Amino acid sequence: MSETVQQQQWLRSLIADWQLISDMAFADLVLWVPVGSKLQAFAHARPSTAPTLFHRDLTDSSPRYDWIELIEAAFTSGEAQVSGSITQVDDLSARISAFPVLAPGSKTPMAVISRHTNLSQPRYTNRLQINFNECATQLLEMAARGEFPIPEAGTAAKRGAPRPNDGFIRLDQAGRIVFASPNALSVFNRAGLQGELEGRLLAEEITGTQSKLVQIDEGLPLVLTGKAAWRTDIEFPDFTIAARSIPLTKDSERIGAIVLCRDVTELRVRERELITKDVTIREIHHRVKNNLQTVASLLRIQSRQASSEEVKESLSQAMRRVSAIAVVHDVLSEGIDQEVSFDQIFKRILLLIPEIAGYHTTVKTQFLGSFGEMAAARSTPLALVLTEVVANAVEHGLSDRSGTITVIADRAKQNLHIEIVDDGAGLPEGKVGSGLGTQIIRTLVESELRGKINWTSPIRGGTKVVIDLPV
Repeated sequence: MSETVQQQQWLRSLIADWQLISDMAFADLVLWVPVGSKLQAFAHARPSTAPTLFHRDLTDSSPRYDWIELIEAAFTSGEAQVSGSITQVDDLSARISAFPVLAPGSKTPMAVISRHTNLSQPRYTNRLQINFNECATQLLEMAARGEFPIPEAGTAAKRGAPRPNDGFIRLDQAGRIVFASPNALSVFNRAGLQGELEGRLLAEEITGTQSKLVQIDEGLPLVLTGKAAWRTDIEFPDFTIAARSIPLTKDSERIGAIVLCRDVTELRVRERELITKDVTIREIHHRVKNNLQTVASLLRIQSRQASSEEVKESLSQAMRRVSAIAVVHDVLSEGIDQEVSFDQIFKRILLLIPEIAGYHTTVKTQFLGSFGEMAAARSTPLALVLTEVVANAVEHGLSDRSGTITVIADRAKQNLHIEIVDDGAGLPEGKVGSGLGTQIIRTLVESELRGKINWTSPIRGGTKVVIDLPV
């Protein structure tokens, strides 16, 4: 992997996690990257803990005249820069500082983070703000040494991830609690930890309630001691805490840690309900598929016992349509998504061709392109349409000969273009039939799928059916 690609990935990882710093710093953060011989804003983070300084996003802009010297000094020197003067932004007083950004093992900055603190808001300094600011500065200094973001943190799902305002705990090197925010105190008090937390070893306190824990994650000790960047859930019978640890380092030596915590009890209950709902829906699709297959089998038996060829043909067509619907439910029963890969459905539909062809053992099929993902509600009518069109090609176009049926699917952003081409006898007198199959096809395409369909007989022979559907 080239150095440029590695730097780009490092910056993306930084941007994915720097909202944490912005919230704890009570400040706007702007990431400046070199573009040619100048620095340009690449991303902008606004604090959720304080009013933003900037009405408009600074991304893609150049540094202001009164910032540029400080930002360029941080980029060229590789050292943090703090302005001794106060600047004005839209009549608001602000202080700016700049921190270089280095990748691990690199000695040359690849970007600069500027920190813009709004001084116009009245704020009474308290222990929470002091600890927030100190930790934010430590994280920015870690970024200046190539130690933040922490690679081992990975890209775990952020659903329910705790934020500084949810609950903030600061640990020393030994894992002892130096500071716990009021929200963090409330979260752990509800979990059974009574009294103040400061001065206590967080890991020991949670271990003391181990008998109450429903499930213990193997990463829990790493989170509670702040020894690794990790995220886990601490589950009690009626209470769940999401916890995330961020080690604070200096020259690769751990000097403490931040532990963020959040009450996610309701969120996890909802997630379990959704999982149960998804499993139930899959089971319903599975049972519907089984019932449809049973109906198809009954129709097949009835068809074999019928004495009239016309009745046999009608029952065979009904069996084929039921089987096509069963294929859709079979695919839906295999996943929990509301959209399915229609390619998978259509390939199974093509397996019905031998039954349709009967003695036409040399009828071949070709499938080119891709249908892409289709909503479950649209998959059933489209499956029926394609089953009918292919069946018509076999039964009428190739009724007394062997041949090939080619299906081409071209998926665009807002349109699905489908062509079904056979090299059979073509349309009788160039006219489209008016049978039940054709009526079903036209109704489903125009009413259910809100698309258009057209039948033609090319000069070279055969039949070509073109279907255009909005996506």
